[in-house]
Amino acid sequence: MTFSVALKTYRIQLIAMTAFLAVLYAPIVPDMVKDWYNDDNYSHGFMVPLIAGYFLYMKRRELLDAEVAPTWVGFLVILAGLAQLLLAWVGVEYFNMRASLVVIVSGIVLFIFGREAFRICRFSLFYLFLMIPIPYIIYDAIAFPLKLFVTKVSVMFLQLLGVIVLQEGNIIMFPSTTLEVADACSGIRSLMSLIALSVAYAYFLKISTLKRWIIIVSAVPIAIATNAIRVIITGILAQWWGAKAAEGFFHEFAGLAVFALALAMLVGLGALLCRERSLP
Repeated sequence: MTFSVALKTYRIQLIAMTAFLAVLYAPIVPDMVKDWYNDDNYSHGFMVPLIAGYFLYMKRRELLDAEVAPTWVGFLVILAGLAQLLLAWVGVEYFNMRASLVVIVSGIVLFIFGREAFRICRFSLFYLFLMIPIPYIIYDAIAFPLKLFVTKVSVMFLQLLGVIVLQEGNIIMFPSTTLEVADACSGIRSLMSLIALSVAYAYFLKISTLKRWIIIVSAVPIAIATNAIRVIITGILAQWWGAKAAEGFFHEFAGLAVFALALAMLVGLGALLCRERSLP
C-alpha cells in the first residue's frame, strides 16, 4: 500500500487525530503565534511552517508513492511526546509544551505510515522546531555576551577611526552623547531568523553535507559582523550629529539594511560553494 492509498484508508483515524491535537494544543499554539507577532525576535516563526510545507510539497511525488509500513516505534514516540507535554505543562515550561507537538506529529507519521514516509517528511518535521521561541534563560545567556562582544568590537573599530569613545559594559560613551547596545543590535534577533533561513537555503542547494553545515554555521559570524557594522555606523552618526541621528527612522532602516546585507552574504557564500562544486 502506498502513501496516497493510506491517506484514503486511514482518513477517519487521521481526522480524529487532527481533531484531538487541535483540542489538545488550542491553549498552546495561539500563544506561540502571539509571541511571533509581539516579539520581533521570533517574527520568523510565521515563515517556518510555510517553508516546511514548501519542502514537503517539493517531495510530494516521492511521498505519495512511498510504501507504507506502520511501525510501533511511532507509538512510543507519541507516548514520549505526550509525556513531554504533561511534564512541561506541570512545570509551566513553554518551549517543551510547544516542541511536544512536533514530536507527536512525527510519531503519528511513523505509527501510521512507517519509516519511509517519515524519512521523506523528516526535514520538514524537524524544521518546525525553529518556529518555537527558545526559553528566555537561554536567550539571555546568548544575548548578553553578544552585546558585550559587539560593543567591544565596535568601540575598537571606532577608536581606529580616531573617534573619541569609551566602553562601559554595553554602553558606548562619546564626548557629547551616550549609546546603549540593546538586544536588537547584539545580533541575537537577526541570528535566529538567519539560522532558520540558512537551514532552508542549505537544504535547497545541491551541495555536500559538509558545505551545508558551513552555510548554517556561517549564519553566526555573519549576524554578529553585520550588527557590529550597524553599531559602528550608528556610533559615527551619533558622534557627528548627536543621538537623535541614530534614532527613529535611521534605527529602523539600519535594522532592515543590516539583515539584507546578512542575507546577501549568506547567498553569496552559497553561490561560492556551488561554484566550487562545479569546478573540475
